[in-house]
Amino acid sequence: MLVVVAYDVNTETAEGRKRLRHVAKECMKYGQRIQNSVFECSVTPSDYLLLKHALQEIMNEEKDSLRFYNLGTRYSTKVEHMGRQGHIPFDDVMMI
Repeated sequence: MLVVVAYDVNTETAEGRKRLRHVAKECMKYGQRIQNSVFECSVTPSDYLLLKHALQEIMNEEKDSLRFYNLGTRYSTKVEHMGRQGHIPFDDVMMI
């Protein structure tokens, strides 16, 4: 299933900047960055729970915000893109 993760981490302190790096690093384990603070993650239901739990452990609930958009397995008709595309669609062929 495709899950979009969007986050806003308060970076006014060194701890906040560290949380921001950790959130991005954790999201990269499950997907790819499509905007500065937005990731598309192709995950199984169990990976989704692991990702949410890991991010909840990192974030400061009083200062940060996380949003999860679960687009399911039939997401191709739910995603529209305009302009330059800087990521590889999950359902396209990738040759290495």
